[in-house]
Amino acid sequence: MNFAIVPLRHSHIKSKFRCGKKLLDNYIHTQVNQDVKKKLSVCFVFIDQEKIVKGYYTLSNAGISRDTLPVELSKKLPKSYADLPATLLGRLAVDESVSGKGFGELLLMDALKRSYEVSKSDIGSMAVIVDPIDEKAIRFYKKYGFILLPDSGKMFLAMKTISNIIYES
Repeated sequence: MNFAIVPLRHSHIKSKFRCGKKLLDNYIHTQVNQDVKKKLSVCFVFIDQEKIVKGYYTLSNAGISRDTLPVELSKKLPKSYADLPATLLGRLAVDESVSGKGFGELLLMDALKRSYEVSKSDIGSMAVIVDPIDEKAIRFYKKYGFILLPDSGKMFLAMKTISNIIYES
């Protein structure tokens, strides 16, 4: 079975996607095209040979308040920044038909690698941030080193850590 992770196109079949989370299912079915069209995010899809979407994630620019970061990290950053540049991994979901087969990790690693590569030369970003949908998502991201920011509910992973993950794997 052949799979690919590519930017979302109109030819991709989204209607069959079901991950079991209504918010994430509705997003890929009804909202994603508008977000992409309005340049609010870029959506990457994991498709099979028939162009059926089996998973997806979104990336966009974001900022993170230095006040939400752990003191040991924020003290190393310039004080002139109230908000620090970051990349938002806004949504990540895998279809129930391929759930539990490592495709969530594959999508996450692809998102982290894309984010890191862009941060090296094209757009400044000191971390990837996520806003986990539930406790299961928090556990998933913690496995990869994401740190929970208690006051915001968001999690972050520094680009330096991402570099270690993607180039030592």
